[in-house]
Amino acid sequence: MAVTLPPFQRLLDTHRDEVYRFLRASVGPHDADDCFQETFLSALRAYPKLRDASNLRGWLLTIAHRKALDAHRARTRRPVPVAEVPEESATPVAERDGAVWESVRRLPPRQRAAVVLRYAADLPYREVARVAGGTEQAARRNVADGLKTLREEWAR
Repeated sequence: MAVTLPPFQRLLDTHRDEVYRFLRASVGPHDADDCFQETFLSALRAYPKLRDASNLRGWLLTIAHRKALDAHRARTRRPVPVAEVPEESATPVAERDGAVWESVRRLPPRQRAAVVLRYAADLPYREVARVAGGTEQAARRNVADGLKTLREEWAR
């Protein structure tokens, strides 16, 4: 059965901002650009073979989630320079918000993904479960546990 897909450029134009916000919240400003490019390169390669076009947003966010996990894994294997201060990119986000997202990035991977998908990508729990893998109840539990950890950290 043939699937009618919009031109890839239209897909990119429609979803690039929310994918980038998700990645920026997941991996931080330094790795977000690389993950964004890898996400859309992977999507472009797979796009002609796509069999279901009913939820392209969820499909892209699933790819972005996997690229974010890859970036987190790679970060643990990467040497950390201590002699240089990392360059921070200018963001319109307030300092406090940056500190909150830094706390989110310290959450365990499943909780981090669930919190980011729920609040940065504004996905319902059903979609969070589909993108992150698992059940809707597990997605709710991961979000609840992540928020509890964040509240405890910020209450100190």
